[in-house]
Amino acid sequence: MEVILIKGFQLILSLSILVFLHELGHYIPAKLFGTRVEKFYLFFDWPFSVFKKKVGDTEFGVGALPLGGYVKISGMVDESFDTKQLETEPKDWEFRSKPTWQRLIIMLGGVIINFILGFVIYMMVTFVWGKTIVTYDDLNSGFKVSETMKEIGFEDGDKILKVDGTEVENQLEIAMMIVSRGVDNIEVLHDDGTRDLIDIPNDIGLKIIASGTSPFTPLPNFEVDSIQNLSPSASSNIMVGDIIDKANGSKIYNFDDLEEAKKINADYVELELIRGEDKITTVIPFYSDDKKIGIYPRYNLEGTTLRYDLFESITKGAETAYYTLTDYMNQMKYLASSEGASQLGGFGTIGSIFPAQWNWKRFWEMTAFLSIILGFMNVLPIPALDGGHVMFLLYEMITGKKPNDKFMEYATMTGVILLIGLVLYANGMDIFRAFS
Repeated sequence: MEVILIKGFQLILSLSILVFLHELGHYIPAKLFGTRVEKFYLFFDWPFSVFKKKVGDTEFGVGALPLGGYVKISGMVDESFDTKQLETEPKDWEFRSKPTWQRLIIMLGGVIINFILGFVIYMMVTFVWGKTIVTYDDLNSGFKVSETMKEIGFEDGDKILKVDGTEVENQLEIAMMIVSRGVDNIEVLHDDGTRDLIDIPNDIGLKIIASGTSPFTPLPNFEVDSIQNLSPSASSNIMVGDIIDKANGSKIYNFDDLEEAKKINADYVELELIRGEDKITTVIPFYSDDKKIGIYPRYNLEGTTLRYDLFESITKGAETAYYTLTDYMNQMKYLASSEGASQLGGFGTIGSIFPAQWNWKRFWEMTAFLSIILGFMNVLPIPALDGGHVMFLLYEMITGKKPNDKFMEYATMTGVILLIGLVLYANGMDIFRAFS
């Protein structure tokens, strides 16, 4: 229960920041252009307002339903369906009276803020905490490979050398590269020391999405955490921090692997260790029939933390924001398939990406991610979203004709129904997965 509360609080806090700043992106240009803003709400004021205060022409408030927020702009056909104002002649302070270019800026203000915010947060996270990556050298044990990838030639314990002929600095990005950016081939080093160049099928991304499992899961190093006094290991040259790479010639990923390898010889186990840059072999005899050797393991995958100065952080922040946006855009094609649609998720899925314990770095990384996704989703050309308004404004700028108010009302209603259906479906999939 505590984990759910921590994740839920982080989700609400993150979305509150994003929604407030998104709506501020509409509010500021509206006021600069002399447009009246009737309401500015964090969360929806249904069935009531938790707090509200009128300042000038605008009612500022916090609603009881924590599912977003909105600004209500005079003279604009939006999801409030307040059409009474359209029955009178346009007033100077109304949205419909403003030049097209001003209305376009007002509608784009929210998504622009979201994209800028995502970049700024990624930049500051990189500057303050650096960037933690998992390099080739960090993955002594390689990857655990999904069944989908095994079908095309990958094996457990594979270490990835190159993707399309280029070394990858952060090995954790390889899965995303396959799903979102398109990969032709991957060069791997198998556990037996052989190299292989594996061709990647064009439909592998859809298969990965359909499987619902990560293609590559990094295997942490099997390190010696402590050594029992007077045990066989205590009199050997094994040391705390050593990585147990092999036992009796078999690759070791976990404690069960070590126990299985010990069965090969009756009197001893031969361990191949990695200590820094050195590889060491040691033989540990068995003192008893249970073949205990007196080591306690830990699984360690700390990765490598890279540090950047302010100017380097700007570049890295922009790079992270760019790939976050383009990867998400590229994944939208999977929604056209039943496999992709089945992976949609609602607030439960979004909340699950936050850590179970409070971590400021992870919180801000997730907030930056959601900011960019929120910006992208809002700019989609769907009536009732910012992108729908932008689409009609661009039509007006190109043709010189303004869409009929009644048409805008029906289009907005259609968009709202579509969005409600999408939200219900996504959250319904969360419930289905929770119980199944």
